[in-house]
Amino acid sequence: MSGPTGNLKNYEDRIVRDPAVCGGEAVFKGTRVTLRTILASLADGDSPEEILKDFPALKPEDTQAAITFAAASAEEDLPVPAVPHIR
Repeated sequence: MSGPTGNLKNYEDRIVRDPAVCGGEAVFKGTRVTLRTILASLADGDSPEEILKDFPALKPEDTQAAITFAAASAEEDLPVPAVPHIR
């Protein structure tokens, strides 16, 4: 099994920011569907299949890109706690 970002390292190809679209918020390329909306739907327990039904402009690769983005962000943002020294 590859690492959390190994399946779709190129989420940058699917998630873009454009000041002229949704005030510069991250959206899925070619849509006005925000990354924040999809991540919130996933956090609420919606399946990728449900999300694709709700947002027909999205492709399965978009929901995977959202998950990959979140995993990559967690890798970068969460510090690893120091391991206590055991004597």
